Amino acid sequence: MPVDNWVSGCLDELVAFRRDLHSNPELLYDLPRTSAQVAIALRNAGCDEVVEGIGRTGVVAVIRGKSNISGRAIGLRSDMDALPIHETTGKPWASQTPGKMHACGHDGHTTMLLGAAMGLAQNRNFDGTAILIFQPAEEGGAGARAMIEDGLFRRWPVNEVYGMHNKPNLPIGEFTIAPGPIMGSVDMIEIEIEGVGGHAALPHQTVDPAPVIAAVIQAIQTITARTINPMDSAVISITTIHGGDAFNVIPQTVRMTGTVRTLKDSVRDHVEARLNQAIAGIAAAYGAKGKLDYSRHYPVTVNHAQETELAAVAAEAVAGIGRVSRDMPATLGGEDFAFMLNEVPGAMINIGNGPSAGLHHPSYDFNDEAIAWGCSYWCELVRQRLPL
Repeated sequence: MPVDNWVSGCLDELVAFRRDLHSNPELLYDLPRTSAQVAIALRNAGCDEVVEGIGRTGVVAVIRGKSNISGRAIGLRSDMDALPIHETTGKPWASQTPGKMHACGHDGHTTMLLGAAMGLAQNRNFDGTAILIFQPAEEGGAGARAMIEDGLFRRWPVNEVYGMHNKPNLPIGEFTIAPGPIMGSVDMIEIEIEGVGGHAALPHQTVDPAPVIAAVIQAIQTITARTINPMDSAVISITTIHGGDAFNVIPQTVRMTGTVRTLKDSVRDHVEARLNQAIAGIAAAYGAKGKLDYSRHYPVTVNHAQETELAAVAAEAVAGIGRVSRDMPATLGGEDFAFMLNEVPGAMINIGNGPSAGLHHPSYDFNDEAIAWGCSYWCELVRQRLPL
């Protein structure tokens, strides 16, 4: 069963919908057009309920099966927001908004879940309820948390929740998944070094923050290289440095920002503690003051073991044995689906996007050939998890 038969009759419509979303990208929670188009399409598909404005601009659709003897419900989640990147694909459906583009395939994720809504509403051969979750602000805005705090799982309780993401250069029609930690926590760090400013020709009368910053950057790398088990994963990246306004003035203060990624909460705690020690200690050694602002954004994304296997079995029913791997390597990229997995058992699977540029690259585009496979996977998963 490569793909559901009904998909072939809807594919042109779904491709057109995906390309329209791609041409009109919107960021974070500012999704008036995207959310409205999704809600209209869900109502046209025949969903039993379509509720807008969950987590500001999220959309939730409810599809009831032929029966509800079990009383069970399954959640299916996609993300809708784009990225602040200038597109360079040159495609006819390229972004019409300079500086914004769907560089992570959320247009495709949305379309595949919309296609599943069409199939599930048309042929309700399952027992229970499918809850379809269209989420804003995955790209740094914690839209999953916003929907949860807005009552997502209180209003629509689910027994399991599943997500799906495209994977560049995984062949079309293939899937990959793994149990346990699959994506890293996402934290932001802001470091401030305060010295004593003054004339650049009289450095002995100042406390120059520049060498302090240099020493801090060097020391930070030893946290991951020399204080963490090499079998664990952690990245500390300094990405911006700001300080000074004139070539002949030693600044009073220099600030830098960066990110921390880990796959274990214990490692996350360790990195935060060691950063505080290193920054305060090094600054003091130079006669300066050091301050760390450590903000925890997304938790580690952890696939539940049982639900991972259930997702893999559903994918095999669509793609075939041998086209679904269960040993997907973990990545330190982040994913706010982690918030949902912390609330409800579930798993995220990756679907092949075929040969393509990498995620978040200006020449990336979602491969429309993946749509039929994704729609079929969602429908098969619902049928298997909510059998008549």
